[in-house]
Amino acid sequence: VDLAGAGATGPHGRVIAADVQALIASGKGAAPAAAAPAGVAGTDYSEIPHTQIRKVIASRLVESKTTVPHYYLTMDVSVKELMALRGALNAQAKKDKDGVPSYKLSVNDFIIKACALALREHPDVNSSWMDTVIRRYNYIDVSVAVASPTGLITPIVQDADMKGLVAISNEVKELAGKAQEGRLQPHEFQGGTFSVSNLGMFGVSSFSAIINPPQSCILAVGAAEDRVVPQGDGFGVESFVKVTLSCDHRTVDGAVGAAFLQTLKGLLQNPSSMLL
Repeated sequence: VDLAGAGATGPHGRVIAADVQALIASGKGAAPAAAAPAGVAGTDYSEIPHTQIRKVIASRLVESKTTVPHYYLTMDVSVKELMALRGALNAQAKKDKDGVPSYKLSVNDFIIKACALALREHPDVNSSWMDTVIRRYNYIDVSVAVASPTGLITPIVQDADMKGLVAISNEVKELAGKAQEGRLQPHEFQGGTFSVSNLGMFGVSSFSAIINPPQSCILAVGAAEDRVVPQGDGFGVESFVKVTLSCDHRTVDGAVGAAFLQTLKGLLQNPSSMLL
């Protein structure tokens, strides 16, 4: 009973039994419903059983975050020249009788190629921490994070440093299609020596990705954003992408990771060098 509305007819203004009974009889004394305790979940929910692939993803991510000493390096990269070259190359694509171009390069295709070439120059990044040794790979297989109906999966562009942009673009599209349909074979997603995760198409400015063990690094790529920059005696607009490299400190020291990012930035800001 909420006594706030009760009359106080007792001595010295006290509420007595008769006041309470009168309040109840008037129907105004009901106490408000108690609020649910903070932090206690309600009862209106559904439960989705774990799939096998979701269990594997969860296990590997927990393993990575609890056993791998992550650190993160972020750099801003101008993609002005990259966008111009991409547009020019896409305009040159031959079309079939239905007008469908033979290829369509994405920003991510350039990033995959640039990562592969930067790994050539910085082999310490292309490595894994093992029990008694650091394993440095003599090949460069780039894993590309792809969202599928069953969860995140990372199909692999094998020998990415030896492939052209068109070959990489077509291979990524084929692998992504297989991932969506659940048709990837184990050799197409198990392994890899370096990973790329791009959320730029969702408008995400920047993020830090979790390393895909036993790899040593993963590159997180954000959306291209226009900025006002000095140009000559005035100002102009230029597009920039923010990239964040997650590194395993056991295999990749800070200076090594920073040098890798510098090389990557140079390639992306001078993309024609990747065609040589």
